Amino acid sequence: MTGFARAKEDRPTPSEVYNWRVYASALVISMGVLAYGYDSAFIGTTITQKSFKRDFGMDKMSTKEQNDVSSNLTSIYSAGGFFGALFMFFSLELLGRRMAVIISDIIFIVGAILCTIGTAPSHSLGLIYAGRLLTGLGVGGIAAVSPIYIAEISPPAIRGRLTGFFESFYQTGAVIGFWINYGIVHNIDPTKTIAWRIPMAVQLIPAGLLALMIPVLKESPTWLLKRGRDDEAYKVYSYIRMLPENHPYIAEDVKFIKDQIAKERAALTGNEQATLGQIMKGAARESMLKGMRNRFVLVFLMFMWQAWSGAAAINYYSPTIFKSIGLTDVTFWTGIYGLIKAIGSIIFFTFFIDKFGRKWPWIVSSLACAFCQYYLAVYIAVGKPSTDASQSASTVAGGKGATAMIMIFGATWSFGANGLPWIISAEIFPSSLRSISGPFAGMSVWLWTYVVTRALPSMYTSMEWGVYVFFASCLICASIYAYFFIHETKGLRIDQMDHLFGFERQSPLAVPDGKADDVSEHEKEAHVEVDRREVA
Repeated sequence: MTGFARAKEDRPTPSEVYNWRVYASALVISMGVLAYGYDSAFIGTTITQKSFKRDFGMDKMSTKEQNDVSSNLTSIYSAGGFFGALFMFFSLELLGRRMAVIISDIIFIVGAILCTIGTAPSHSLGLIYAGRLLTGLGVGGIAAVSPIYIAEISPPAIRGRLTGFFESFYQTGAVIGFWINYGIVHNIDPTKTIAWRIPMAVQLIPAGLLALMIPVLKESPTWLLKRGRDDEAYKVYSYIRMLPENHPYIAEDVKFIKDQIAKERAALTGNEQATLGQIMKGAARESMLKGMRNRFVLVFLMFMWQAWSGAAAINYYSPTIFKSIGLTDVTFWTGIYGLIKAIGSIIFFTFFIDKFGRKWPWIVSSLACAFCQYYLAVYIAVGKPSTDASQSASTVAGGKGATAMIMIFGATWSFGANGLPWIISAEIFPSSLRSISGPFAGMSVWLWTYVVTRALPSMYTSMEWGVYVFFASCLICASIYAYFFIHETKGLRIDQMDHLFGFERQSPLAVPDGKADDVSEHEKEAHVEVDRREVA
């Protein structure tokens, strides 16, 4: 693993730290995100199958009733995601990161089973609705816990890459969902029940693999130290760092976290040994302070910029553009677009995230995507693409350029605001607020996804090609916002983030004047050394 680009190390790091165990742990945690991506891609095509409509009585419904069912299946899933993220707060704080993953996975598996075994003797959609709600709850929980869990076990120099598995797996899951449906549409009789059961059942594969690999996962050492379970934390660090428990590097890791926890508790409650209830009350109060409030606002706005990027608009209009230039298998080219996004995400988050960081990739990606959408706006306004085969050669030429722009958008979007908000939101919060910040990030993305999804149909109707001008302008604003407000966090330990956001806590070793003798010289030297490294 040493051949990959890494951020500058926060301190001299033994090579053993960059080992297969930490990579395997991050990959296992991200397995649930594969289900998240798959679920976002497969349902739209699946519920339009003739067999699904027949088995659940939709073929006897009016067009409006069918649209209502489709909307309900999407909305109930989104609502499940929102509340799944919200409810994860309790599991993250009381039960730990590992148990939160287990609970989310169990809920998802139950939901996927209900979707798969749904039968039609009474033409009832009840099981499908229940299954979609539970799968939404499951992926909402997984999205809330996965990035912060990975961030807490990752060495700082490769934290971006490991946390980036979240986005890579999401895009991979979406591509798998698309191509499975593509294969079913082209190879299975749509009147057979299996045509909708197979894609429903495939949900169980990533969730089942995650369940089988749960024994590989160790609890977050940060959470263990918060709970006073120091011996277990040393064992986990020894396992994931592949170093002896008494190694100085592990002792430093533990010291950094314990000092930070003590500082947080002292700042929150005035007592380094505060109870959980006192800590949570203090955390709620701390979240309103400037250094923390800025972080919550940053997370909320990052996901807003992500949602208003125009990616959904590209998905909506690309089939028309593909048809306008004579591409007969429109579904195939739509799949190629998704494949480009997935490959771009995997390449960037595996090889480059810890070299180029977070800030400038966001800016470059936003500007490139804005250019692509401005081109699309001009092409649609001037060329007026349609499925009519008798278009002029100039329109076809412009359509080929528009197709290229769609593919470039997919490639450049893959390393920008598409995945970076998840990574940044997992990095910037102190341990006292991470059980709140993870669910907050999850709820933010579900909220903005819902808002944009509801707004898009009326935007297309009223704005036409202007919708691309709007989204491109949003991307320009996002790049300006990133330049001024997104801090570069690559390579920093999580306990160093307060320096970036202008929020310093009183040191737990600080003593009133005249009381200096109460602190040993060894403690003072150790504390000064930590501070020196933090500033560096």
